[in-house]
Amino acid sequence: MLPPTRSSDDACGSGAEPVSDFQSFRRPRVLDKRVDPARGTLWLLLAAPDLLTSYQGRMEENMKLATVEDTVEYRLFLIPDEPRDPEEHKEILQKYIEKIMTQFAPMLVPYIWQNQPFNLKYKPGKGDVPAHMFGMTKFGDNIEDEWFIVYIVKRITKEFPELVARIEDNDGEFLLIEAADFLPKWLDPDNSANRVFFHHGELCIIPAPKKPGAVPWLPTTPPTISQALNIISTHPEKILASESIRAAVNRRIRGYPEKIKASLHQAHCFLPAGIAAVLKQRPRLVAAGVQAFYLRDPTDLRACRVFKTFLPETRIMTSVTFTKCLYAQLVQQRFVPDRRSCYRLPPPSHPQYRAHELGMKLAHGFEILCSKCSPHFSDSKKSHVITSPLWAGFLESLKKNDYFKGLIGGSAQYQERLEMAKNYFQLCVNRPESSLAMSPGEEILTLLQTIPFDIEELKKEEANLPPEDDDQWLELSPDQLDQLLQEAAGKKEPEPISKGQKENYDLTQVSESMKAFISKVSTHKGAELPREPSEAPITFDADSFFNYFDKVLGSRLHESDSDDVDEEDSECLDSDDDLDLETQEPGEEASIKGTLDDLKSYMAQMDQELAHTSIGKSFTTQKQMEPLSQTTNNNSDEEDSGAGGSVMTPLDVDLNLVSNILESYSSQAGLAGPASNLLQSMGVQLPDNTDHRPTSKPTKD
Repeated sequence: MLPPTRSSDDACGSGAEPVSDFQSFRRPRVLDKRVDPARGTLWLLLAAPDLLTSYQGRMEENMKLATVEDTVEYRLFLIPDEPRDPEEHKEILQKYIEKIMTQFAPMLVPYIWQNQPFNLKYKPGKGDVPAHMFGMTKFGDNIEDEWFIVYIVKRITKEFPELVARIEDNDGEFLLIEAADFLPKWLDPDNSANRVFFHHGELCIIPAPKKPGAVPWLPTTPPTISQALNIISTHPEKILASESIRAAVNRRIRGYPEKIKASLHQAHCFLPAGIAAVLKQRPRLVAAGVQAFYLRDPTDLRACRVFKTFLPETRIMTSVTFTKCLYAQLVQQRFVPDRRSCYRLPPPSHPQYRAHELGMKLAHGFEILCSKCSPHFSDSKKSHVITSPLWAGFLESLKKNDYFKGLIGGSAQYQERLEMAKNYFQLCVNRPESSLAMSPGEEILTLLQTIPFDIEELKKEEANLPPEDDDQWLELSPDQLDQLLQEAAGKKEPEPISKGQKENYDLTQVSESMKAFISKVSTHKGAELPREPSEAPITFDADSFFNYFDKVLGSRLHESDSDDVDEEDSECLDSDDDLDLETQEPGEEASIKGTLDDLKSYMAQMDQELAHTSIGKSFTTQKQMEPLSQTTNNNSDEEDSGAGGSVMTPLDVDLNLVSNILESYSSQAGLAGPASNLLQSMGVQLPDNTDHRPTSKPTKD
């Protein structure tokens, strides 16, 4: 972690309990779009479509967002932002693109993207946005592609300190949405435009001044890109996001680059030899094949009635590397091939049924891709990588970065990695115009024409196939789902409560948590939850609570008869900053004192009225002690005359609170409910209810 520095929260004067509108508009980031292979649907957990639509509308008023669904955009700016000759600036940025794509090639080359790869291109300046490096990637259903790009962009700014990065997707500032629970109160979708950047490998948030002109270098409105770059270059130590915000984002990208390997799944597939040869040269094309099958329509399936490119009689057993998302999409699709296709499946009990089924589905996807292009497509689209003037320098940089891992030049493995590098170079470094870019189908047909393969040799390799990966990860138990939700929310998984702990469970934390919750101020934006025990101890300061109450009542005495609290008072209530009651005027103090006396008088009258009812019998009261009787002597005359000598025995608030919470928890019968949800949100875990006795006895009329 970085040494202690002043964060953006300090400049903005945020309170100890951050609250932000981003919590209300938090997009479904828990499991985002994770494929449910059992049902063939996409989980959209914790989604709020109406709020999300509102959030998007508000964000679009401030910035131009990615208009394509499931697309992430990223920009890299050079600082300091000084006036430069446009051509010179373009040349400088082009060199940075080559350096970046070469340096990160060992991670990017073997990566299997769901739709589009990470890429960078030069984008000229326009208006307040200077010339920069720009990239856009459609990640589709695999949200991990987006977070891998976040990791790459973060690493780029660390390796190149003179670069500043900005990243957003069609939901807007998704980094702030991910850290919504820890944002300062002042930050919301209305003022977040052009404030979030990566610099020196750390997340930065340009703060807003508490008052106009309070901080000379901070604009009162959301900054422009040029203003933001100037602030970052001149005050880098004052814009660092708080540790909790950075931790929330870092937790989401934790594990890269090792995590890439964990996201892959190897499976045996009974495939036509042509597809096996193509995937051996271009493993990334498996994504295009899966997507073609997954998104097929009746028109696509017409091409699969009779296979013309990948004949079923050429099938062999081979090993295919998928991402887990692609594998789940392929497995969960139920599909029966057309009889005319000559693709036959063994009975489900066959030990290799899964391999035959996967191969059949993948073959349909590749056939669909090839059917969408003519086999006589223009030769101008064919790749001529080696003729590019950039290829020699790119290849030399790969060797310096140990891309070939010491493999002997000319060996089979060396040639495989070389072909992958050429493909990566063509796609991401030496990108042709879109009109000349090859489609996946054209690329497959080109490979079939250029790469030699022997079906008999491929059949011999069947005996030496690597073992398949276990796909038990497709099955998700309720406990595993709860754990994923806890991890995604940034909460530690609570340790199971042992038998001894159940017997000696301390119920005071239940009452203390509820008191802490009640002491928070709720507004139209929602109620604040106290910190978890792991973050801060739960305390309840009764004096502070009454001070807040007195402040509200006191201020209302000087207002009109309006029942509404103005915006300034609302902001004051939302803040956790201590109220400075000592600076009040003498007249105001007297007014507050009088109001408090009136309140006590009202409470005493209410007690007298309730003493004649049976409402007190529904609560558990404290034992009437001798000191208590002495404290009530002062008002004994009034109570004797008004209540007939009866004395209201004080209630045991803690006992009543805990008993009611436990009764509600017991009525949930082990399911989710208000009691468990509220307590768990505050870090309190109750033991399982082992008492199955009825909570109430039936009564006879």
